[in-house]
Amino acid sequence: MRDAFVTTASELLDDPRTTIVLADISAAAFAPAVERHPDRVLNVGIREQLMVGVAGGLALTGQRPIVHSYAPFLVERAYEQIKLDLDHQGVGAVLVGIGASYDRAAAGRTHLSPADVALIDTLNDWTVHVPGHRDEVPGLLRNVVCGQDSAYVRLSVQSNGQAYPDAGDLRVLRDAGPGAPLLVAVGPLLDHALAAVADLPVTVAYTHRPRPFDTAGLRALAGTEVILVEPYLAGTSARVVGAALADRPHRLLALGVGRSELRRYGTPEDHDRWHGLDAAGLRRSIDAFLFPALATT
Repeated sequence: MRDAFVTTASELLDDPRTTIVLADISAAAFAPAVERHPDRVLNVGIREQLMVGVAGGLALTGQRPIVHSYAPFLVERAYEQIKLDLDHQGVGAVLVGIGASYDRAAAGRTHLSPADVALIDTLNDWTVHVPGHRDEVPGLLRNVVCGQDSAYVRLSVQSNGQAYPDAGDLRVLRDAGPGAPLLVAVGPLLDHALAAVADLPVTVAYTHRPRPFDTAGLRALAGTEVILVEPYLAGTSARVVGAALADRPHRLLALGVGRSELRRYGTPEDHDRWHGLDAAGLRRSIDAFLFPALATT
């Protein structure tokens, strides 16, 4: 996904309105772009707050900045600048984070960012994309860069086996019929989710755009049981689903990264397993939700 981002962002520099702002991360990958557009690839060094401030200033002049770093540095470290220099000023930028929740788990807690989407969700009217495959990246990046509003694109080293570039609105991949429980999988957890319910009568829908959430699609598909599977902090989209279905009796199971700090290193796959986000862990949670009587016997 990172390579797809670098290639697409470099191509977008052909539009004189586009500027890329970096804080050392991926600077080497953008070296060819610097040679072609030396005035519109800006590396401020390891100063993430300044990076966002520069982007806000560029946006005020009519530029469309693409701002890039690891998610914890881009969103958590520079959150105040995102809030003030972009949101408060009423200007748009495209933030592109790598590292996701725990892609660089071996680097320790400094490189883990499961709360990034929840933080962005405190701001006003941001679009959030969480692609599940590298081939989803070019199209969605072009769309948000050619827009006006602010967007956050969350890249990962984890991937589904197949791309669904048109899955901004909920895309049904498995239809279990009217009234069936609905599972909504976000980004790179789709394959785990499909494997978890392979033999269950559960409708599965996919999206790489959790914000704005496709509430119309949700209402059309949802019965009385809804399961959210998100690759970031558990419950991040629970409020959206709850509000969309407020006039209907329903039960919601929100699965994602837990709040307890694991204090372990390991691989992204290890962290999926420890947080119950691998296929087996998802199946345990879904069985307990759909068949609570069996879970207590």
